[in-house]
Amino acid sequence: MTETYSAATGLADGEWHRMHKATPFLRGGIAIVAVAGVIIANLRERIVNLFLGTPDYPSGDPVDAIIKHNFEWPAIGIAVVVIAACVGVFTLSWRVQTFRVTNEAVELRSGILRRQERKARLDRIQGINVQRPIFARVFGAAKLEIVVAGHDANLDLAYLPSKVTETLRREILRLASGVRAEENVQRDAAGAPFDSPAAPAEGGGSASSSLRGSARDVVADRVDEFISPADLDPDAAPPASVVRMHPGRLAGSLLLSGPSIVMLLIVIAIIVGAATGRLWLIILIFPMVLSLGGLYIRRFSKAVRYNIAGSDQGVRIGFGLLTTSSETVPPRRIHAVELLQPLAWRPFGWWQVRMNTAGHTRGRNSAGESRTTTLPVGNRRDVQRVLPLLLPGMDDVVRDAIAHAGMTARADQSAFSSAPGRAAWLRPFSWRKTGYTIADGVIVVRHGAIWRRVVFVPLARMQSVEVEQGPVRRILDLASADVHLIDGPVHARLPVVDVRSAEELFALAGAGAIAFAESEAEHGTPPAPSNTGRDA
Repeated sequence: MTETYSAATGLADGEWHRMHKATPFLRGGIAIVAVAGVIIANLRERIVNLFLGTPDYPSGDPVDAIIKHNFEWPAIGIAVVVIAACVGVFTLSWRVQTFRVTNEAVELRSGILRRQERKARLDRIQGINVQRPIFARVFGAAKLEIVVAGHDANLDLAYLPSKVTETLRREILRLASGVRAEENVQRDAAGAPFDSPAAPAEGGGSASSSLRGSARDVVADRVDEFISPADLDPDAAPPASVVRMHPGRLAGSLLLSGPSIVMLLIVIAIIVGAATGRLWLIILIFPMVLSLGGLYIRRFSKAVRYNIAGSDQGVRIGFGLLTTSSETVPPRRIHAVELLQPLAWRPFGWWQVRMNTAGHTRGRNSAGESRTTTLPVGNRRDVQRVLPLLLPGMDDVVRDAIAHAGMTARADQSAFSSAPGRAAWLRPFSWRKTGYTIADGVIVVRHGAIWRRVVFVPLARMQSVEVEQGPVRRILDLASADVHLIDGPVHARLPVVDVRSAEELFALAGAGAIAFAESEAEHGTPPAPSNTGRDA
């Protein structure tokens, strides 16, 4: 097995390599903490006696029972054997877990008794994320998550040296996009092995080589690991294309979000309970306060260091304060983009940008939510900077005009098709804000009065179009239209639309989707931009 790597190509050399040497400890860290907690809980009386001198123990104290039966040395021996067995299993699992990157796929082998080999084809890769949990950052390690189209198809390389994850990600993306250039590689003059102080050398190297460098350098690396941005290369994009999160705006958006209403009701209930002497009500509600407080802290800490930029490999998104995550979405992998504005954000002109990408579904937790949220909160200027990164195929003037019309103008004063007046029977508040347009190979749908939504769907990424007409809509000569997308938080649906406009949408979107998909399959590039349907 090759234990040294090219300085230019990183780990994408087609050879099998092992993970970071701290991987067994990081993967079993939760179990170690749990065992330590159990031990401390059982020894709590002994710990109290050590500091306070209270010799009385409950009869169920396991240490007291061991001492009473003169079982100290056997107990120590059993503990040593168990610890040695755990260390041996962890070490063996690290030895047998290897990966390699070839010109066709990324492969991962793991398992001791039950061997498993997983493969992620390069042409199926939708994006690559770099996650740095706070516990792993202490050891200079990170997890590389390769997002692949398909159910449960993602491949996790956990854990790798933090300093080489960026190089590996770039190489995999270059291979996946077919633009990797051959480079003349020169090895380091000292023949440096794969792992540096932040990444210990593999293959049984000496302790002096794996711990090369002074303790000061190691500490400096760890400090830089925690204070550096969430893995955004400042050279990946010109400054004008980078959007950074304003902490005050982020805090304000969280206070004006849905959980704040729940928090307000809880505060009212606590005040009522205190005023009426019903203290049990406070005890019952207090855990909910802690839960919502934790939710605010998690959302704020994940988005406060948010950044986004464009690069040769795709759109780069980074976020996180303690546990950081960075994602790169290759070109033409974005299936839909949504601009969302709740009613409480409207006086401030704030918008949120979300997207659907293959491999990312609507998250059931904060991590999944952050991966589909491209811009947590931003003003109109921020949105105008983000959209070109997500929709590079649209003309800048056309895209800005459509975005402005969808975000501010009334339907009958914009480029969007308008729902007829009779649609007010079904959508009394939002019918004027309901419409669509097709321009530069992108269908744009907008609707909503309380929650304003503007959805961009590239025709080449569209799955299908459905037009439906129930009995009530049939009487009003209306229909509803639904542009089907891959699973995700973004939905492109027109709740009310004139029947003739729905038929026009069905024909134009269907024909355009076929034309753009065939053009990409044959030439790798979309046909020349042309406005179809409504002129933007």
